[in-house]
Amino acid sequence: MKPDLTIGSTAHKELLCREFIDTHEPYEVATLRWPELDTSSLERLQTLPFWDEAVSTEHATAAKVKAQAALEHDALMRQAVALQGYEEERHSALINALLTQYQITVPPRPPAPLPPNIEWAFLRTEYGECFDSFFAFGLFALAKDSGFFPPALVTRFEPVMQEEARHILFFVNWLAYRRAQTPLWRRPELLLRRLLAMTVQAWSRLQTARGMATDDFTMKGHESFSADLSPRDFLHRCLQENERRLSQYDRRLLRPRLVPTIAQTLLRVLR
Repeated sequence: MKPDLTIGSTAHKELLCREFIDTHEPYEVATLRWPELDTSSLERLQTLPFWDEAVSTEHATAAKVKAQAALEHDALMRQAVALQGYEEERHSALINALLTQYQITVPPRPPAPLPPNIEWAFLRTEYGECFDSFFAFGLFALAKDSGFFPPALVTRFEPVMQEEARHILFFVNWLAYRRAQTPLWRRPELLLRRLLAMTVQAWSRLQTARGMATDDFTMKGHESFSADLSPRDFLHRCLQENERRLSQYDRRLLRPRLVPTIAQTLLRVLR
């Protein structure tokens, strides 16, 4: 039986950093081989609505995470956060390679400047990943099961999905460790910033769910894979995939709870 772990302790920091670093999968985007796609698969890929947003989001996320790494005083924590920044940058490179390979054109966007408050930007970005990854896990499973994409292309993006699971696991434990290390008199400020970042990201996703951003594939993409799939079934699949992906890591580490709890609540009212 594994010993208990005190959240916020040095042992907690070492476990979350070592778990993150040791589960990193090394690969170079330039060496990847892309599968040949049939005409219908290529057309489906080219007409997906999110490529423009995906490119800019991954690039901006990488920049914010790398900037946060530079603020970390602890060498091991700095190494782990920097590794996440490298993985986010690799996601951006992977998407760009896919766009080039399959001749998908997106309008160029100038890189967004880093915001003045790096930690606030990091908090917002990571809460956003917690929301988006939960639904992306379900969508990815549906794409795999339905044959919407060829198996070889699904396999190519499997490491990306698992990296997102590692990222949100790391974030909730980073945040818990940061809170424990913060002096008592500064914890109300940190709590306020956490609640504000969480609220901003939740509101953004709620707007999308209400149809104010109707082209958002993360929230509505399940309809492309199965017209018969109900929102309730989709949420159930997201919960299953979230648990499956996070179950691979040390059980003593905290898991993201907000979005799964919201989904479980919705399951009780949806029919």
